Amino acid sequence: MTVRQALPPTSAQEPSKDQSVLRDTDEEARHLARMLVRGARHMALAVLDPTSGFPSASRVLTGTDLDGVPVILVSALSGHTKGLAGDPRCSLLAGETGKGDPLAHPRITVQCIAEKVERDSPVHLRIRQRFLDRHPKAKLYIDFPDFYFFRLVPQSASLNGGFGRAYVLDGSDLVIANPGSGEEWSNFSRDIRELTDEANSLAARLGAKNAGQWRFVGADSAGLDLIAGDTLLRHEFRTLQSSPEHASQYIFNMSKTV
Repeated sequence: MTVRQALPPTSAQEPSKDQSVLRDTDEEARHLARMLVRGARHMALAVLDPTSGFPSASRVLTGTDLDGVPVILVSALSGHTKGLAGDPRCSLLAGETGKGDPLAHPRITVQCIAEKVERDSPVHLRIRQRFLDRHPKAKLYIDFPDFYFFRLVPQSASLNGGFGRAYVLDGSDLVIANPGSGEEWSNFSRDIRELTDEANSLAARLGAKNAGQWRFVGADSAGLDLIAGDTLLRHEFRTLQSSPEHASQYIFNMSKTV
């Protein structure tokens, strides 16, 4: 039997050492990444098990702080809370699948450092209200003494926008550098809850379903959160709004141009 040896690839066939599957991270990629993270009501959380050292993943409800940092509410009795106590390094996976190949849909993995939020601190009170606005059913257990908030501060991220669209992002790409006054934005978020006509006009402009059911549930200098039933819609401003007053004018202008 004759054994045929494969010929080594010619120089034309050899991949360049500089060739990469990664694309240059542009503003479109950053926008998609922020939408995936800030528009998620739940994500997969991976921590290191303190006993075995193995990665351990679970599903958690998520919200965001005023600076866009993801937040979670967890029980001290859960395995992932114990994991975070032993090693604050963790990862989040965000992105919903749709019809067809699940891998054709955008998703993002965010490497984070977990910071426990002290109960009854100003940060805790702000996060608590923002979380409840997004997850009203959490009122049943949010104040249990063994439940805590963690801020999961992004360090880096890997974005896959679909086949052939891979990017690496810095943690700062997902954080709002100058979020403004927490009190002012909290008051603004409360005030716009009654603007149902404006919320539905904006949702219609964005092509959302569930017409007539939308309401505002949160705001920050980077965008607005709307909800209809269990569906969350995140709308990012084109540029950061320097104050709630500017955001209010933005809502008015957007709702009148449907």
